[in-house]
Amino acid sequence: MGGHIVLDEPAIKIGIEEPGEKATRRAFIVAAGAAGLCYTAALSYPIYRYLASPEEMATNATAVTEVSLKDAQKLPPGSVLMFKFGTAPAMLIHHLDGTWASLSAVCTHLGCTVQYEAQADRIHCACHGGVYNAYTGANVSGPPPKPLHRFTVAVNEAAVDVSRT
Repeated sequence: MGGHIVLDEPAIKIGIEEPGEKATRRAFIVAAGAAGLCYTAALSYPIYRYLASPEEMATNATAVTEVSLKDAQKLPPGSVLMFKFGTAPAMLIHHLDGTWASLSAVCTHLGCTVQYEAQADRIHCACHGGVYNAYTGANVSGPPPKPLHRFTVAVNEAAVDVSRT
């Protein structure tokens, strides 16, 4: 046996890569980078929408200037028709005295949707108890700081036209 060592196990190669290893490592790095980009985009989009939304919402809200409500002239006195004016809810009220009013249905306090209460002839916000005048939209009681936005109403034989003032 004279000083010669025979190993049954292959020698460990340090720093030497097999050709398949390099391709696998590169594929992993590319996949991890793509996943990281997708994750960043998924987190960034809601933040972008939040920051861009006030300007975009203002633009969308003013884009619609008139809505024609077909057959709304047949609405019985003492009732309300809820509809969309652009992106926001609105209401058309046919009062018992025969007059018409159209107002925004978004509370000026925290943006809740308001309801018309025919028996009390008022507009009420259930979120915090705000009350508005059903004819003018003026804030009567509760926390709302401003009146509801009032629209111009034109009644004809085919429809009721509601427009911004």
